[in-house]
Amino acid sequence: MPPLDRIDLELLGALADDHRATVVALSDRLGLSRNTVQARMARLDKAGAFLSYQRAISSRALGFPIEAYLSVMVRQHDLPRIREHLALVPEVMQAHGLSGAVDLLVRVACRDAQHLFDTDARILSIDGVERTETSLVMDEVIPYRVVPLMELARPER
Repeated sequence: MPPLDRIDLELLGALADDHRATVVALSDRLGLSRNTVQARMARLDKAGAFLSYQRAISSRALGFPIEAYLSVMVRQHDLPRIREHLALVPEVMQAHGLSGAVDLLVRVACRDAQHLFDTDARILSIDGVERTETSLVMDEVIPYRVVPLMELARPER
């Protein structure tokens, strides 16, 4: 990804403040033409600056009040196939490959403790998964954020 300039960072900051902002609202806020905003957004999108256009929806609102992180240890050579199988488990909201003793960190959402137990059992039944450890999410202490990173990314004035 090419380096971000001051205008890119201001545009991303405006989007972080108001993710629903229209191109017109962004151009007004930043004092830029609509064409400039659209062109920069297209360039940022193509460069991979935006992770998702999917609206973040509460799993609790969908009837899945229990969230947990499963630390998953696997046979390394089976990882590509395990990844495919995990993608088929609807309770899996997110998964990250890690270095160290834990191979995958898998975030799941479940209706209740039995559902969590069953989901863990399904993941354990995937050939190549050797062991899991479950940690219940008690509270979101710091929600996903990028604004502090954007401040660090600003070029010195």
